[in-house]
Amino acid sequence: MTAEILVNVTPRESRAAFLENGVLQEIYIERANRRGITGNIYKGRVSRVLPGMQAAFIDVGLERTAFLHVSDIARREDVGAVFETPAADDIRAAVTEGDELLVQVLKDPLGTKGARLTTFITLPSRFLVYMPQGRGVGVSARIEDEAERTRLRTALETFSAGNPGGYIIRTVAEGIDPEALRADMLFLRRLWEVVSEAGFRAPAGALVHEDLPLDVRMLRDLLGRGVERVQVDAPIAHGRMLEFARTFMPDSLEKIELYRGNRPILDLYGVEDEIQKSLDRKVALKSGGYIIIDQTEAMTTIDVNTGAFVGHRNLEDTIFRTNLEAAVAIARQLRLRNLGGIIIIDFIDMTDEDHRRQVLQALEKSLSTDHARTQISSVSPLGLVEMTRKRTRESLEHLLCQPCPTCEGRRYVKTAETVVYEIFRETLRQSRQFEVQGLMVLAHQDVIELLLDDESAALGELEVLVGKPIRLQTEALYAEDQYDVVLL
Repeated sequence: MTAEILVNVTPRESRAAFLENGVLQEIYIERANRRGITGNIYKGRVSRVLPGMQAAFIDVGLERTAFLHVSDIARREDVGAVFETPAADDIRAAVTEGDELLVQVLKDPLGTKGARLTTFITLPSRFLVYMPQGRGVGVSARIEDEAERTRLRTALETFSAGNPGGYIIRTVAEGIDPEALRADMLFLRRLWEVVSEAGFRAPAGALVHEDLPLDVRMLRDLLGRGVERVQVDAPIAHGRMLEFARTFMPDSLEKIELYRGNRPILDLYGVEDEIQKSLDRKVALKSGGYIIIDQTEAMTTIDVNTGAFVGHRNLEDTIFRTNLEAAVAIARQLRLRNLGGIIIIDFIDMTDEDHRRQVLQALEKSLSTDHARTQISSVSPLGLVEMTRKRTRESLEHLLCQPCPTCEGRRYVKTAETVVYEIFRETLRQSRQFEVQGLMVLAHQDVIELLLDDESAALGELEVLVGKPIRLQTEALYAEDQYDVVLL
């Protein structure tokens, strides 16, 4: 597998595309007025304690107060001990109103919800994640070779012996020289000293430490995932990325290129078209089948359909092949759209148990390269798969779109016929309630045309019934389900 990163930078927005074998897998967007805050560290003040929810609201200077659950609070058992989760699940034993504490953002504000916080601070670098309140050394589960896991863990345990805090060795550390681990460890310890000192001096509501900008963050988080080339179209961002690489990953300097082509960089490999397609509900499969993706506040539902695919052997084989293709497409769409939380997949019902197992394996394999943590349940007798995907930032749809002002996010509008009958009822109500010389109906062009054509006889009957003339007027700015009955 070959991978490539494309970075597009404009004055108010940065976008980065992660491609595998020339196919867009993930898109990252960061805007100046809506920059993600996951990973940022703040000095917060407890504004309210909620015993019934075992949580507290924390003022960190954002538009909405942030949320801190008791399970995300660390405490010091005694002087010199490591931080641990409170033994008692009582928020009142952990914090009180007015307390000031250093907190880190786990999840960006989503919809009407404030940011999710933790006091278990983590500081990532190129190869390591440092946990000042933790202990021991962990290794990424994606490093599968047991000998390599042992080598890395032993090296870092030797370097960190006698020093406070814990470490997680990241996937990109596979195969690196132990001295690179040591350099990262020293950098993170120094960074924590700076952050903790700044947190001690900062007033409540202040930003203490901010994560890297998107272009540099792509290098830190993704450059080790088989990436052969990074192209960026802005000289300033290119210089910033080179400086970061020169300090932390000198072996990767030659991979970072300044894109000078006339064609926009995200037009390469059809990335712009893929972004637009990722906002559609319907995703076509090559076989002729399709999937429907509906994102709601509670969960995301995905429905699989055979569509125009009729197969060649029998119905069970057709269904099996459609579900297999859909499993791969679904995994990609989850990454591309950044869908998280609870996800329900309605595969087409399969009677063969072996087919169900193979479809589930195909889904798991396709999700194995996903950077976000996923958990998948078995296929139910109805063909439903329940899964979760860690959500830390807004989905692509929520970032790029807003609810339709016409249907108010319902995904449907009333038909012209329904609106006509509502107009009839409203006209009768108005004529019986008020003394009028006549009435005027203001409506969308499609509604007016229906009144003049298919419903003209009914309109004539209505005029006889109310005993007053009814005039019609088209309003170009009205939505199809919007109308007014005006008294004359």
